[in-house]
Amino acid sequence: MTLLPGLGIRILRRSRWYESAPVPVSDQPWYVNGVIQAEADLAPGEVLARLHRIEAELGRARGARNAARSVDLDILAIGNLILDGPEPPIVPHPRMAERAFVLLPLAEIAPDWRHPVTGLAISELIRRLPREQVTRPLQDSPVSPA
Repeated sequence: MTLLPGLGIRILRRSRWYESAPVPVSDQPWYVNGVIQAEADLAPGEVLARLHRIEAELGRARGARNAARSVDLDILAIGNLILDGPEPPIVPHPRMAERAFVLLPLAEIAPDWRHPVTGLAISELIRRLPREQVTRPLQDSPVSPA
């Protein structure tokens, strides 16, 4: 969290930390996930490039899709903006509506958020999640402003 401001990304709010089983289900270790609300005077592609720079500094080596990773920083949404390629980032994130580890922390900091493509409220997206996705808040992890 302290690396972002040094790269021009201001944190406004952050969710609690959550532990979650890997998606898709596998023998990978559980993950710790969270969501922040941030702002930056940067183009979306530059924000993503800076997130990837942080991942590399923290030891992430990009490999196969859904492979275990030490850190994974993504842009989930940028207001109601829709960017669907061909260049990254794709916004909103294409699989965010299918992931409890994204939606549950996002609902903490943006309870009125609606998916810009489908128009569905975050509460409805959570209701539609598969029951086998296990995601739970960590005990000593409060929601907080930055």
